[in-house]
Amino acid sequence: MWRSVASNALTLLIVLAFLMAGAVIWGKRQYAEPGPLAEAICLRVAPGSNMRRVSGELEERGAVTNSSIFRVGAEYSEKSDDLKAGAFLVPASASMEEIVDIVTRGGASTCGTEVVYRVGVRQSDVLVRELDPATTRFVERARFVPGEDAEVPEVFNEVRDQSDTRFRLQMAEGVTSWQVVQLLNQIEELSGEVTEVPAEGTLSPDSYEFAEGESRAELIEEMQSRQSAILAEAWANRIDDLPLASPEEVLIMASIIEKETAVPDERRTVASVFENRLKRGMRLQTDPTVIYGITNGQAVLDRGIRQSELRGETPYNTYVIDGLPPTPIANPGRASIEAAVNPEPTDYVYFVADGTGGHAFATTLDEHNRNVARWREIEAGRTNQ
Repeated sequence: MWRSVASNALTLLIVLAFLMAGAVIWGKRQYAEPGPLAEAICLRVAPGSNMRRVSGELEERGAVTNSSIFRVGAEYSEKSDDLKAGAFLVPASASMEEIVDIVTRGGASTCGTEVVYRVGVRQSDVLVRELDPATTRFVERARFVPGEDAEVPEVFNEVRDQSDTRFRLQMAEGVTSWQVVQLLNQIEELSGEVTEVPAEGTLSPDSYEFAEGESRAELIEEMQSRQSAILAEAWANRIDDLPLASPEEVLIMASIIEKETAVPDERRTVASVFENRLKRGMRLQTDPTVIYGITNGQAVLDRGIRQSELRGETPYNTYVIDGLPPTPIANPGRASIEAAVNPEPTDYVYFVADGTGGHAFATTLDEHNRNVARWREIEAGRTNQ
C-alpha cells in the first residue's frame, strides 16, 4: 500500500514538474512574443507609480494579455525597481519585454505634450502640441504670442503643471541674437536672466529641449557650442580659393546668404555671387545688411528702404562700404555656413527676385537689367490685381 502511495505521489510530482515547466515556457513565450496592441499608445507613468499600476493600465488598454506575466517578467529581468516617470510611446505589437524596457530605460519622454517656444524672424510665439501615437505626428492644441495676446490659453497653464510635459526652444534660421534673448527672458520655466546679448551669429538655429529650472545661461552656452562646432567643421572643409580670411568672415557671409534666400537649393549660388563680387573688388550691395544697420537686429523693418538710407554711410551699408560688414547680421544655419565655404562654381555677380520665391542670376549688367525689368513687370501686375 505504501509503495503504491509513494509511486502515485512521485507520478504526481513529475506531472506537476512538467506542468510547471510548461507554464514557465508558456509564460516566457507570452512575455517575449509580439503583443496584442493594434495601434501605438502613449503611456503616462506618474511619479511614485509602480509596476502593478502600470501593468494593470497596460492590460486595460489592450497592450498586454496578462498583467501578472508582465510583472513576473519585469521581476525576473531585475527591472521592477527601475520604473521611470514620464510619457512613453508604446508601439503597436510591442512585446511585454519591449514595454518593460521602454518604461525602465530612462531618458526624455517620447510622447505626450510639448510646450514649444519658437523664435521666428518676424514673430516669436508659443505652441502647445501633443503627439498622436497612432500617426506619431504632433497635433496643435494652442498657440499664442507672449506679451501680445490678451489671454493665455487655459490648456497652456494645464500642461505646464503635468510632470511629463516637455519644454523646447525652437530657433529659426536667420533670427538675431536680440530676438533670442527677448524670448528666453519670457520663458518662466527657465532660471536666471540674460542681461547681455550674445555676439551676433554665434547661436546655432536648432531645437533645444530643456528641463524646468534650467538656466538661460546654460541654454545660450549650448547654442554657442553647437554653432562653434559647425563653424569649425565648415572652415576645415573650405575650398582653396575662398575669398574669406577667417571663420569670423565665413559667419558674416553665411548670415548674408541666410537673409538673402529662403530657397535651400539657392544658397550655394547666392554664395557664389557675393564671393565673386569680393574677388572682383565689387561692393556687395545687399539690402539685408542695410536693414541691419537701421534696426540693429532689434526690430523688423516693415517698410521699404529709403533712398537716404541707401546713401547713408554706416558700417553695414554695403552699397557704400567695401567688403564685408563688421559683424554677422543674423544667426545662420548649418546649410548657409556650408554654402559660404563651398559656393557653387559660377561667374554670376548679380541676382534679383524672379517672382517664384527664388532669384534670377546674371553674369553681366545688361542681363541683370533685363531680369530687373521682368521683376518690375511682375510687381506691377501684382499691384494692379
